[in-house]
Amino acid sequence: MVVVTPAQTHFPLCKEFLEAGKDVFVEKPLTLSNEESKGLVEVAARKGRILQVGHILRFDPATRWLRDAIANGDFGKVNLIRGHFGGFKRPRNDSGVMFAAGIHFVDLFNYLLGALPKSVTAIHHDFFGRGMDDVALVSLEYETQHGKTWATVESDYFIPGKFREVIVCGDKLSAVCDYNSSQYKIKTYANTHTPAGGNDFKATEGAVTQIECPPEEPLLAELRAFIGSIKTRATPRADAQSGYDAVRVLNAALESVKTGKAVTL
Repeated sequence: MVVVTPAQTHFPLCKEFLEAGKDVFVEKPLTLSNEESKGLVEVAARKGRILQVGHILRFDPATRWLRDAIANGDFGKVNLIRGHFGGFKRPRNDSGVMFAAGIHFVDLFNYLLGALPKSVTAIHHDFFGRGMDDVALVSLEYETQHGKTWATVESDYFIPGKFREVIVCGDKLSAVCDYNSSQYKIKTYANTHTPAGGNDFKATEGAVTQIECPPEEPLLAELRAFIGSIKTRATPRADAQSGYDAVRVLNAALESVKTGKAVTL
């Protein structure tokens, strides 16, 4: 079963299909609530069914390159990741822009770093007056074996153009990735800061390299992966747990907006 319906309907539909013994592909977000997302994780496990979530960026060749480069230490210690997923478009009416757009990069950063953020801070605005966010900035603090990484996700419906840009800054290498591009998505910069005595640092701009990723349609790749999981019973790359994790982060962001404080996961 493939569920591509308003977010509020994801839980009852997915639960019905899983309970009936069906494998399910559901578009993101898995659900809008932590409790419902966790419930679907548990139902899928109990019934032995495949539940794959439409976190499409996990299937982009550029993501594979970035994840491997981070894991291999090519970036050194990753200090900063910044993402802007937005641009002028019709707003979705079933959720705010964080759940409609920002969730792509929240899940992507979880995947790239292999971790969940320890704390979440967010601000947003409701310019349309609909009772849901249409501009949002989410700040994520990760703690991995390599140290702390600060990540930010900006999403909106207003800025002219279409933005799907991620910037990864490490102490050995940095990269700019434009997910709008079809093939030449990543450009790396061997920029470094070196101590120069006291509080002084020297900024050295290094070689710039264009990374060629094999052209591949992520939508086709994720659907092929779903079919593959159905056949092999292998856990999907974008499994139900990843969907639940992304929902947890965004609900922490909504709580942060209400309280004005960082929320610890």
